[in-house]
Amino acid sequence: MSTSLGRGLACSALAIAAASTAPAEVPRVATDIAPVHGLAARVMDGLGTPDLVVTPGASPHEYAMRPSEARALQEADAVFWIGAELEPWLEESIGALATDARVVELLDVEGITTLEFREGATFEGHDHEHGDDAGHDHDHDAGDHPGHEDEAEGDHAHAEDDHADGDHGSDHAEGAAHVESQGDGAHADHAVDEDHDHAGHSHEGIDPHAWLDPGNAGIWLDVIAEELSALDPENAQTYRDNAAAGREEIAAAVADVEETLSAAGGVGFVVFHDAYHYFENRFGISAAGAISLSDASDPSPARIEEVQETIRDLGVACIYSEPQFSQSLVATVSDGTEARAAVIDPLGFELETGPGFYPALIRSIGESIAGCASS
Repeated sequence: MSTSLGRGLACSALAIAAASTAPAEVPRVATDIAPVHGLAARVMDGLGTPDLVVTPGASPHEYAMRPSEARALQEADAVFWIGAELEPWLEESIGALATDARVVELLDVEGITTLEFREGATFEGHDHEHGDDAGHDHDHDAGDHPGHEDEAEGDHAHAEDDHADGDHGSDHAEGAAHVESQGDGAHADHAVDEDHDHAGHSHEGIDPHAWLDPGNAGIWLDVIAEELSALDPENAQTYRDNAAAGREEIAAAVADVEETLSAAGGVGFVVFHDAYHYFENRFGISAAGAISLSDASDPSPARIEEVQETIRDLGVACIYSEPQFSQSLVATVSDGTEARAAVIDPLGFELETGPGFYPALIRSIGESIAGCASS
């Protein structure tokens, strides 16, 4: 056998061996909002990065997807989203585009805490309910979420969003709901009268802002890990280890927030819209009311007057606005009162996406509330 032939056979053998030991392809994952993206990114840390469908800073209640975001759904092996209660428009898009994906609606996961929407402009007298006491015990087929433990700790994590734009287009994109065919910008919400639903988004029944309970996030980490393990058994241990580490990181964030809020003492506050019920419930605080019914509607004059009366009657110290919305409403409501204005954000618009997003989100909300209370 010639030397060159021997070298050729050796190279071929090495190539075959390398191919046989090549790592399995990591599943493509699409997520709806930044908090869910953060949880998925924590589970996938070191292996891959999920795609984010709703641009940070945009309202998830009504959104026009970019073509690249529609492709992310079409190419996904798994889709994790809060559910139609938060994003009614996304249900149709997932059905049209993510036809081959495992789809997990997180509000339907067994064992999480769910809370009802609070009614009216002011919240005094509302009971805080947690876990099974909340009256929402979600049942689901165990096969849909393999290995999920109901007793998961109250922890959770957030993820990094590097959005890869593929070269191939979507066969369904032209016909799918809410795909923006020209340009790459997400459109803003249009204000509507608060007595009407906005784009099908009802403010009755289950409050969908469930990601602001760290206990829910901890459960979701395990669900994401098990779904990805089923798709990618070779990396199953990594997914599970990452989920466990994410729960520990969230637990540390929860402890920090508890200490921060305890040091700040009690404070009466009003929020821009009622997005923080889960956070309040978890940390034993309570908003006095909300300026707007939702982030997609303008409050009526009667609602503004009712909130102003509550601020004066209860001696409310802080009014929390959100960075992506007009501050003029906050100024109007605070006029003639002693309340101070501060900013909190349930979606973490200004936070860096990635595996550490979720603990940072929980800490940022706690610090904002405490900061206004102590100023």
